[in-house]
Amino acid sequence: MTSNKKHNHEDAHSHLPSDPELRVKAIETLLLGKGLIDPKTLDELIDTYENKIGPQNGAKVVAKAWVDENYKKRLLKDATAAIRELSYQGRQGENMVVVENTPEVHNIVVCTLCSCYPWPVLGIPPTWYKSDEYRSRTVREPRKVLSEFGVNVDPQIKVKVWDSTAELRYLVLPMRPLGTEDMDENELAKLVTRNSMIGTGLPENAR
Repeated sequence: MTSNKKHNHEDAHSHLPSDPELRVKAIETLLLGKGLIDPKTLDELIDTYENKIGPQNGAKVVAKAWVDENYKKRLLKDATAAIRELSYQGRQGENMVVVENTPEVHNIVVCTLCSCYPWPVLGIPPTWYKSDEYRSRTVREPRKVLSEFGVNVDPQIKVKVWDSTAELRYLVLPMRPLGTEDMDENELAKLVTRNSMIGTGLPENAR
């Protein structure tokens, strides 16, 4: 990445999000203080959007790629267009690249300069994805980070780290779990986890 791109990336994302985040936090604190919202309900709502509603879009993309070889080829060639075929598009997902896990390669996605994330297919980014620790350590010691997420990659398998930017966001296409040959697209989508599409996890039944 050139210094100019880095500078543009920082300008676009390192400073602007802080104000909205502070405003949201201030409103949340005010509402909690007045007893207008219940902390447990708020946590459940956030969890729903982080882990259920948002990632379901990406899960459907992955499941379709698992069952439709032609769609998979289009997805790997032009992810933005292929994802748009399923009507998933919008801000933070204008330019997408899908990277495929194989028996030889395991991919993991990070944004080292801020927290660029493909909202249309993954929803709200998890807190850990935005942390300084994840952003710095994933590049330096990806295998150790993966092991802390419970993903122990064989030493023979190459780990590739993909750095998202303001111009480009990545999505991991995980390997289809064994023993799912008789499952249809909807059933397969239920096996796809948010973390498996970031690379910090595996689909259900794939461990």
